[in-house]
Amino acid sequence: MKLLLTSAGITNPSVHEALVDLLSKPIAESDALCIPTATYGHPMAGPGEAWRFISGQEPRTPMCELGWKSLGVLELTALPSIDHDRWVSWVREADVLLVNGGDALYLGHWMRESGLADLLPSLRETVWVGLSGGSMVMTPRIGDYFVEWKPPAGGDSALGVVDFSIFPHVDHEMMPDNTMADAERWAADLSAPAYAIDDQTAITVADGTVEVVSEGHWRQFPS
Repeated sequence: MKLLLTSAGITNPSVHEALVDLLSKPIAESDALCIPTATYGHPMAGPGEAWRFISGQEPRTPMCELGWKSLGVLELTALPSIDHDRWVSWVREADVLLVNGGDALYLGHWMRESGLADLLPSLRETVWVGLSGGSMVMTPRIGDYFVEWKPPAGGDSALGVVDFSIFPHVDHEMMPDNTMADAERWAADLSAPAYAIDDQTAITVADGTVEVVSEGHWRQFPS
């Protein structure tokens, strides 16, 4: 699987170009599935945010409105009640999974419960585009700083698809507790590799290579 881990979606030409490079074809020729699940787990989000994401009515975090060839919705909480082979075929036929922000631990829980997490290693050419919590879920840990929804086993562990953690929305004007100084304290508690990224920054992971794409500012914290 190829990853585009963003703070706020496809917010500038550099991140847009990185997306097209990972797809290896134009967006207009690519089939997408969007995953709104994380939205429902976060205390500051609700059904309005999910609708805006799915319908492409959220210009601050563009994802679904980019002009995809086709766009469907994959709601992870519904998958355990659907025949496994049926929904797996939907995922395998998609070029890209667009994963909304919200609560990363809630998203990770339902990725495991639904079976999507187990499917990821076989999706070698599929592009995962994460937005905030949709990016953090691929990391080993999100840090206590970001824990809202409590998973059954407790802790702050995510899926560990990559070996670094992510602090999104750094220095966001509407998030006074997301300063670079806050990110530095968060990273110190993790004692592991991490990045703080603003909404004009994304991280690509392809064939084991990690690259930062940015028209804003970011910082890497070594372990």
